[in-house]
Amino acid sequence: MIAKLTGVLDSTGLDHAVIDVGGVGYLVGASSRTLAALGATGGPVSVHTEMLVSDDAIRLVGFASAQERDWFRLLTGVQGVGGRVALGILSALTVDELHRAVAGGDKAMVGRAQGVGPKLAARIVNELKDRAGAPALGPGAVASLPAGSHAADAASALQNLGFKPAEAGAAVAAAAEEVGEGAGLDLLVRTALRKAAR
Repeated sequence: MIAKLTGVLDSTGLDHAVIDVGGVGYLVGASSRTLAALGATGGPVSVHTEMLVSDDAIRLVGFASAQERDWFRLLTGVQGVGGRVALGILSALTVDELHRAVAGGDKAMVGRAQGVGPKLAARIVNELKDRAGAPALGPGAVASLPAGSHAADAASALQNLGFKPAEAGAAVAAAAEEVGEGAGLDLLVRTALRKAAR
């Protein structure tokens, strides 16, 4: 199992990169976000990898971060989501956006990815909502909110109303992006409730 590659970026294509490691060129599939993060051809590069083995092929997929690789594993665990669709989702959404979409049940956001219809988006959100855990994979985590901040208080308020920590954190993070960090607690809670209700 190849878990990580460190070498020189030999070349890139629309959906892959070739990484030279000690004179051996590894063809690595990747999302457009990972490809953009690799830097210039000829420069040093390091990617986390996942090896996909099928009846007729062995493929390597590369990721700029371990979090992106973890989400790829979660996504490909959903029926109907293969490697190509998972990379399409990771190209369309950042890890943080994907985590907020899953935690908040936002099927439309997941459906923005190429190759993901409404039914598949709903299945992804439903199956991953609990498996994705608390938003430790993204900035929406209640635990990562500064204690005593309006964001932490707003997340606590949503939890007191019956929202799961993951849902509360995702809704507050989305609300904070919309109204700005300087927003008062009342506005933040109202906006977060509106986001959570979608």
